Amino acid sequence: MLTHPFGITGLNVSALGLGTGSIGAAEMEEAAASRLLNEALDGGITLIDTARGYGLAEERIGQHIAYRRSEYVLSTKVGYGIEGVPDWTYECVIAGVDRALRVMRTDVLDIVHLHSCPLDTLLNTGVIDALDAAKAAGKIRVVAYSGENDALAWAVASRRFASFETSVNPFDQASLAQSIPTASKMGCAIIAKRAVGNAPWRYAECPHGDYSEIYWHRMHALAYERAGIAWDEFALRFSTFAPGVSSAIIGTSSIENLRRNIAIVERGALPTDVTEAIRNRYREIGSAWSGEI
Repeated sequence: MLTHPFGITGLNVSALGLGTGSIGAAEMEEAAASRLLNEALDGGITLIDTARGYGLAEERIGQHIAYRRSEYVLSTKVGYGIEGVPDWTYECVIAGVDRALRVMRTDVLDIVHLHSCPLDTLLNTGVIDALDAAKAAGKIRVVAYSGENDALAWAVASRRFASFETSVNPFDQASLAQSIPTASKMGCAIIAKRAVGNAPWRYAECPHGDYSEIYWHRMHALAYERAGIAWDEFALRFSTFAPGVSSAIIGTSSIENLRRNIAIVERGALPTDVTEAIRNRYREIGSAWSGEI
């Protein structure tokens, strides 16, 4: 699998990373979670991305692949969800880092993001100071931010973060046009989330209230010509090899889908003319669209 340098950290990550939202689902059996996590590492994936909000995901990473800790870059997100501690406070970030270290059974977290908090939170709560303190204590390696739009733009301009996670896919190119070029010039790493845009092509009719609804509308408005390329391949190859992207994460609960995603990324970038057509069509139709939060 192709690898990219991970920003200024000197870490290397696979072009494709595993998002663990599905792995955190309570209905997933422990044996299935173990098989999927280990299959990802066996398949060459070296970035595991999780969050405090992904159900049982952090615990399952610790339980099932902590013994392989040297094989992967570990990325998580904090800022909320610590019992007895107010969300989005200095204390909550510190406690979230300590909890993640404990449940994922590791001595250090490679990348820790503030998880999509708004600009006002970044400015007024001390959460960035908390990540800085955790880094100074040797608990984390990279101070990072996950988010979109004005908060992401401020985070990039602040120069207080070395890595960013943001939406990149054929239906969501706001960050690709705005914050990612600036961050890349600064030597920061970019993790592309929602790399297949929540797969809106699964639905013949608008999935009202579903996570894919906005992207479904965008997909139909853009009406891309795909040159015979399957939707998942069209989206994933575009997102993974977009300019400035260090790694693209995609989640799944299926080993079959995981293997297909790995095989897709191993094919490399889309043909240049296809990529240019995607960018140009988005500029024509979607230039006023914001990044999906």
